[in-house]
Amino acid sequence: MSDTVRRIETDAFAQCFDLKFVKLSRNLESIGWRAFWSCESLTSIFIPPSCRFIGREAFCDCKQLLILNISQNIRVGGLVFQNTALIKRSPIETDEDGEYEEDDDEEAVHWVKSMNNEESYALHRACASYNPLAEIIHALVNEHGIKAMRMTNAIGITPSQYLEANTFTTTSEKEIVNKYILDTMGVII
Repeated sequence: MSDTVRRIETDAFAQCFDLKFVKLSRNLESIGWRAFWSCESLTSIFIPPSCRFIGREAFCDCKQLLILNISQNIRVGGLVFQNTALIKRSPIETDEDGEYEEDDDEEAVHWVKSMNNEESYALHRACASYNPLAEIIHALVNEHGIKAMRMTNAIGITPSQYLEANTFTTTSEKEIVNKYILDTMGVII
């Protein structure tokens, strides 16, 4: 998506059944009502910090949506994450289809925004961030060891999976691992 895009309008991508990912505009300000509704193949989305609002049911019925990054300051409409793989793996009470009561919506949004906030998930946050910096990821890998790239969070996602799915990254796990190995061997690059 061009960085000139500021808004995604209502139903813009609704029922695009084969849509797997989208690299959103770095200047995106809002996502409209049901913008990605029922995009059943959508697996991941990384919302830039410029976005201030996500409309009602924007990702509702995106059954494969599991990897998501959203900042704390974004206002989120109702039932945005209803019937997603993400909510099915959350502690939010859902029925077999992944639907929750609208009364639980505030709790669902809070959980989605804060699921990687624990200190033990610092590498997850770095790899899922809007601007994943190789230096920060590398420093965290040096601190916690290479096995940290395979540590799962509460929904079973590893930093490696976040990094691989992240449409805003300019680095790869292979580059991080190679630098770690060279540093461990004492090679200066």
